[in-house]
Amino acid sequence: MTKVLTETRPIRLKGRSFLALVLTPELPFDGWLARLDDLAARSAGFFLRRPVVLDVEGLEVDRTQLKELIDQLEARSVRIMGIEGARSSLLGVDMPPAMAGGRPAPDFETPAAEEAVETPPRDDAKPAAPARDPQPQMVRVMPSVIINQPVRSGQAVTFPEGDVTIIGSVASGAEIVAGGSIHVYGTLRGRAMAGTMGNASARIFCRKLEAELVAIDGYYKTAEDMESRLRGRAVQLWLEDDAIMAETLI
Repeated sequence: MTKVLTETRPIRLKGRSFLALVLTPELPFDGWLARLDDLAARSAGFFLRRPVVLDVEGLEVDRTQLKELIDQLEARSVRIMGIEGARSSLLGVDMPPAMAGGRPAPDFETPAAEEAVETPPRDDAKPAAPARDPQPQMVRVMPSVIINQPVRSGQAVTFPEGDVTIIGSVASGAEIVAGGSIHVYGTLRGRAMAGTMGNASARIFCRKLEAELVAIDGYYKTAEDMESRLRGRAVQLWLEDDAIMAETLI
């Protein structure tokens, strides 16, 4: 009898870190969920394919309340990959696993929106015709923010008041959220969401398109949905008839 020996190969286990969004809910949950719904309404696709960790440290809740919160989040397509800061008595086999040791990622702080400003008359200006309204004229200034450096993986720029301009590239895993248009003078590899406050005329411009996701006024496209001819090219994207259109700039 011939004995056949089979060589067993060990299972390879690799270490790898992933970027995840951490949600820190507040009591009462109904009010916090309402604010979350408002965020999702203004920034469609915000949680799309994004791993989320739920941080409940310091919350006085029982297992039933925590399970109900997780169910409410899943109903909103927010998938919880783990729970941080929870007592062991709160967790069960029907819940995401406990997580610990996460390192916070840096964020950009954006300036406050500019207020309407009154423009004083110039000395050499011609007198204006009398107006029916005695109130001084107000000029609404469209605010914008300029980031003079690349946006690294794990960073986010959020400016719902107006346009965002990035002097550099946007790395994979980074995110730009703007109420107006987005201008990237480099490679766009992360997520870009323009017109998040209902601005359907917003556009996205980049010198090199390698984006994971783009969105305008709640309509989005993922990398799989984009035409291959646009990859690696200078591109502008805009919204037309509820669809994101794109064309090369060069």
